[in-house]
Amino acid sequence: MEEPLRTIRALHTASTVTVYQAYRPEIGGPAARKGRFPVTWKPDRMTWIKPSFLWMMYRSGWGTKEGQETVLAVEITRDGFDWALRHACLSHYVRGLHPDRSAWQRDLKRAPARVQWDPERDLHLRPLPYRSLQLGLSGEASARYADEWIVSISDVTPLAHEIHALVKDGEPESAARLLPEEPGYPAAEELLAHLRP
Repeated sequence: MEEPLRTIRALHTASTVTVYQAYRPEIGGPAARKGRFPVTWKPDRMTWIKPSFLWMMYRSGWGTKEGQETVLAVEITRDGFDWALRHACLSHYVRGLHPDRSAWQRDLKRAPARVQWDPERDLHLRPLPYRSLQLGLSGEASARYADEWIVSISDVTPLAHEIHALVKDGEPESAARLLPEEPGYPAAEELLAHLRP
């Protein structure tokens, strides 16, 4: 079956959705141990959450890039995730979706969340012909994320390294079996209509 061009692929339950982030160990370690971000985490900066495990691997170089050595799986409430989608704006102007460039700029400035659709990645981190959602949180959305939405935080760096080692050893089938299952997230159309070019 052909993949839709833009959809949210995510590990999810009836009440939660898992997103990924990568941090330096001084932030990632305490976050995983305590289940919340330490005081050194900056809520006033935009933070990007990624429902796609492989896109996070692409971004962090399998947890090897400087400042991204600790890969976290952050389980958040679906209510929170849906709130962010409802209050998000696309990070770029799209003719036809926005009335005009000025209206988009006003929306972007006011929105506490923004969305990018970036090419999904395969096990070799090559781009695929369909896209996955990246969700940027700032202001109110970032505060809600840290203070209200988080259900659990897990350090999945060992998993990232294990999968990467299998890929390097020419065992893609074994690597694929370890990937988190990421079926399409059942977002209501009203949550995505303003975010799909």
